[in-house]
Amino acid sequence: MASDPEKITKASTAVDMAAADVAVYLRRHPDFLDKNPEILAAMLPPARREGDGVVDFQRVMVEKLRAEIDRLRSAEHELVSLGRNNMHHQGRVHAAALALLGATTLEHLIELIGTDLAVDLDVDAATLCFEAPPNAGPDGVACRGLRLVPRGAVDRLLDGGKSIVLLADEPGDKDLFAEAASLIRSQALIRIEPRRGAPFGILALGSRHADKFHPGQGTELLAFLGRVTEHCIRSWLDRTT
Repeated sequence: MASDPEKITKASTAVDMAAADVAVYLRRHPDFLDKNPEILAAMLPPARREGDGVVDFQRVMVEKLRAEIDRLRSAEHELVSLGRNNMHHQGRVHAAALALLGATTLEHLIELIGTDLAVDLDVDAATLCFEAPPNAGPDGVACRGLRLVPRGAVDRLLDGGKSIVLLADEPGDKDLFAEAASLIRSQALIRIEPRRGAPFGILALGSRHADKFHPGQGTELLAFLGRVTEHCIRSWLDRTT
């Protein structure tokens, strides 16, 4: 039967061998603690010691925690900024919709779209365009705020059957924006279908900023504005027929 000193020696040797194995494993897998941060968080950092070759695990752990806090703060600030930006745009669209709903005549509605809508939405141009009837004039102007585009232009501009098309970093279409086309660098084109049998139309919004509208951008608010515009036009057409 082994004496107590012998037991202590064997136990010490086993611990030394296990520690050596751990050290070898960690050297062969330097990303182990990065992949298993819960282990690092549970480790007891050594007391600070000065001298060559001493690794201050406590400092490493603190730096990792600080980096994680900075990452979370950055994500929080980005989320808050995005939320405020969305609320800002939502407020503008709702104000524009209320203005359209407050139009007193069809002509007033068209005038609001051609003038106030651009201001309400913080864009440089807003036009309401419909495909021209056979007897339309050549200049494409029906009245103030309303433009006529060639037949088939709506499907061409809206890429077939799409309801909304967003274009970034390209000039405005002259059929839609006339003399303002050269100023436009991004566009939001919204399909307008006032009622069955009526010509298709487009509510066109243009901005001088190349990234104001871009593919991949959310279109829920633009779709809402398009439906409100359709409702207003349909309401006034029903009163006159």
